[in-house]
Amino acid sequence: MLGAALYRLYRFLGYNSVGINHLGDYGTQFGKLIVAYGLWGNRQEVEKGGVKELMRLYVKYHEVAETDPSLDDRARAEFKKIEDGDPEANALFAFFKDITLKEVGKIYDRLHVSFDSYAGESFYNDKMGPIIENLRNRGLLVKSEGAEIVDLSAYDMPPCIILRSDGASLYATRDLAAALYRKNTYNFDKNLYVVAYQQNLHFRQIFKVLELMGYDWAKDCVHVAYGMVSMEDGAMSTRKGKVVFLEDVIDRCVEKCLSIIEEKNPDLPDKETIAEQVGTGAVIFGALSANKIKDIVFSYDKVLNFDGETGPYVQYTCARCSSVLAKAVGLGGPFTVENLADEEYELAVQIGKLPSVLLSALDKLEPSFITRYAVDLAQAYNKFYFDCKIIGEDKNTENFRLSLTKATLTALRVSLNLLGISVPERM
Repeated sequence: MLGAALYRLYRFLGYNSVGINHLGDYGTQFGKLIVAYGLWGNRQEVEKGGVKELMRLYVKYHEVAETDPSLDDRARAEFKKIEDGDPEANALFAFFKDITLKEVGKIYDRLHVSFDSYAGESFYNDKMGPIIENLRNRGLLVKSEGAEIVDLSAYDMPPCIILRSDGASLYATRDLAAALYRKNTYNFDKNLYVVAYQQNLHFRQIFKVLELMGYDWAKDCVHVAYGMVSMEDGAMSTRKGKVVFLEDVIDRCVEKCLSIIEEKNPDLPDKETIAEQVGTGAVIFGALSANKIKDIVFSYDKVLNFDGETGPYVQYTCARCSSVLAKAVGLGGPFTVENLADEEYELAVQIGKLPSVLLSALDKLEPSFITRYAVDLAQAYNKFYFDCKIIGEDKNTENFRLSLTKATLTALRVSLNLLGISVPERM
């Protein structure tokens, strides 16, 4: 959601954005999954259970591996088969990947997240040669306990491991290849990596190695770090099966929205669509409302609380504006501005802040600036709405207040659309 918001923001402000889903589709975890599948799984169960069945196998692998470390050797060997092009291992690898992408694709659609490229780690398997050759030619690769590394001690960093002792690549090798491919393919001005802050050191190492390789564009690579999500009783762990599925979170939010609509506005047309828009909006707005670097403790109570500074509150304000404008069909026109009421002045000032907020959000790579703006604008409009009569005043005042309403709706729509949130006309 963070990456998608930045993608839209750059595009809205005139840049050519390219969204890449750098899939974590490589590494020993796939060797582990192949071993688990061979021991305890079958195709029918995986096709039926999807990601949850794959996770069950993954969790069982780690439970058994705690008492049988030989499994890890088998997993590393299976991953090496994938790298070496073994047909059977790669067929399973493709099967697991297809099952996963099919399921997460539904979530992306619900959250209005799209990508221009799905070139993940495996895409770079045959593109690491030039990186290794460059490092060798510059004398940057050195042997260390059988592995090949770039020594970064002069920069107060641990070594960057390029090749393991068995010759297998690592995250770093593939990230270096990906950076070079992106520069050659897209000739970027900025290359943003939207990845949790746990990888701060990793990206410092990658950017430094690129610089040492003679690529002056290393300075244009930026790590957009964000905080981690934990549960109220501790950190999540895929290996232990201790996770909250985003699909379940969205479903619960949508169900709650539908129950509120049934209670408060049962005759609302197209209730299911509006419940979906408001429920997903609550999830997205909640995820993007805090400063991106802050850790989030996941709580259903917080996510499902639609009162106060939330996405549904902003969406409801949009619906209120739409309602006012629907009643004013045929009204409106030119006006002169003088002797503004305090509520009118405050609302006009708030509307006018939108361009500077968007530029600040881009400069700091911080979509929470937009969520904060949307809440402030919604609050200013609602104060204006309750304190100032819009339709039925003298013509000049009516025209001005209708124009304020229309401008508010436009600014809120822009803000919510940049965040990936739909704007229902009725709620």
